[in-house]
Amino acid sequence: MAKNFEMLNLYMKTGDTLKLKGKISDDAESFSINLGCSSSDLALHFNPRFNESVIICNSLSSNTWQTEHRDDHLSFSKGSTVEFAIEMKADKFEVKLPDGHDVEFPNRHSYDKVTYMSIKGGFRVTSFKLD
Repeated sequence: MAKNFEMLNLYMKTGDTLKLKGKISDDAESFSINLGCSSSDLALHFNPRFNESVIICNSLSSNTWQTEHRDDHLSFSKGSTVEFAIEMKADKFEVKLPDGHDVEFPNRHSYDKVTYMSIKGGFRVTSFKLD
């Protein structure tokens, strides 16, 4: 089964919320949810790492990573079924974790829409919805 999920024609704009449900694989070391304009320009790289018990958020500009934001509120585990809600605001992204905790990350590129989404690693999407 493919470990990567990629969508090139997403139309998510300021004020929209993307809801992702899925299952974290039992042997996942990490996974990432990426939103941006292309694989080389990401406004949000959301990357829980189980081996470090941390959530890394970052952005990518012309294939160059920017400054990492680390959040140690890793409230979900390998093998669990989870839902994330990612809200795009003018100045930031808010990722609501399954326990209700928010991880905030600035909209560094000041995008008013994102058209690209990819999910990599040990997370299998079972449903997604854009509101």
